[in-house]
Amino acid sequence: MVGQRFVQLLDQHPWFQVTAIAASSSSAGKTYEESVQNRWKLPEPIPNDVKQIIVQDASKVEEVASGVDFIFCAVDMKKDEIKALEEAYAKTGTPVISNNSAHRWTPDVPMVIPEINPGHLDVIAAQRKRLGTATGFIAVKPNCSIQSYVPALNALLDFKPTNVVASTYQAISGAGKNFTDWPEMLDNVIPYIGGEEEKSEQEPLRIWGSVQNGEIVKASAPLITTQCIRVPVTDGHLATVFASFEKKPSKEEILARWQSYKGRPQELGLPSAPKQFITYFEEENRPQTKLDRDIERGMGVSVGRLREDTLYDFKFVGLSHNTLRGAAGGAVLIAELLKAEGYIQAK
Repeated sequence: MVGQRFVQLLDQHPWFQVTAIAASSSSAGKTYEESVQNRWKLPEPIPNDVKQIIVQDASKVEEVASGVDFIFCAVDMKKDEIKALEEAYAKTGTPVISNNSAHRWTPDVPMVIPEINPGHLDVIAAQRKRLGTATGFIAVKPNCSIQSYVPALNALLDFKPTNVVASTYQAISGAGKNFTDWPEMLDNVIPYIGGEEEKSEQEPLRIWGSVQNGEIVKASAPLITTQCIRVPVTDGHLATVFASFEKKPSKEEILARWQSYKGRPQELGLPSAPKQFITYFEEENRPQTKLDRDIERGMGVSVGRLREDTLYDFKFVGLSHNTLRGAAGGAVLIAELLKAEGYIQAK
């Protein structure tokens, strides 16, 4: 599903053009349209420009890499296999922007939310040295669920959050499924998503970490605990968040920070960047997944229900689109940032 979102988002992109598609050997040799026959999951049709592209064998690294300037990677393989594949492409001098989790904790691989930690791209120099390449590297996108609450907390870092409780209510597309191929999710909630809670608790600390001696050192605070729940919606991850701070802000200070927050993508005017990164809803019943997941073309983050709490300082609700901001769209925005900052160039 993420691969299909990449194809959709890159259709008519002002900077990038899909010139090659690679997959497993079982799909190689078919046109893209043939390879996704009966498996196209998006409501929009397959873009015409990619229908007749012949799918290549992704394991033929040199052959695929020779025809592209950089690569988006979203594959269903074992982690060790993904690591090896992505490094093989990077060693050809080809940048890899990965939607996979395999390299999220590799010390010299930046895991980026462009509005939050663009400075982590500095670690690429050390990674290139390790891989023995002047131009290739790997950059990764973090877990989709954390985008629903990490941006809102990031805007408040000056107040030093200490303890955070987040429960995420995650769409079925996060598992690469829709209701047709996952009918058990109709009228159902599953209170478990394998590996998700560890990612949701630890990945924010890496994003808030720092570059030291050629690697990313994760932050030590805040302490985050989560529960991750699968709910019967198509797209959109919603989070309920409780947070305490070393320096407790006022409600007005929090709202002002959210309203004014801008990052490097907004400064650069990147094509996929939302103009308003964080949108706050005053209505008591917003944000709603169905109504608000597509805000800013699915690249914005929605927040609502900010109020003081009896156990923590404040509580609020956050929402992000999991396959746009959280997956393919977030990776495209990373690629735009990398291009704008000179890390990706035509071969």
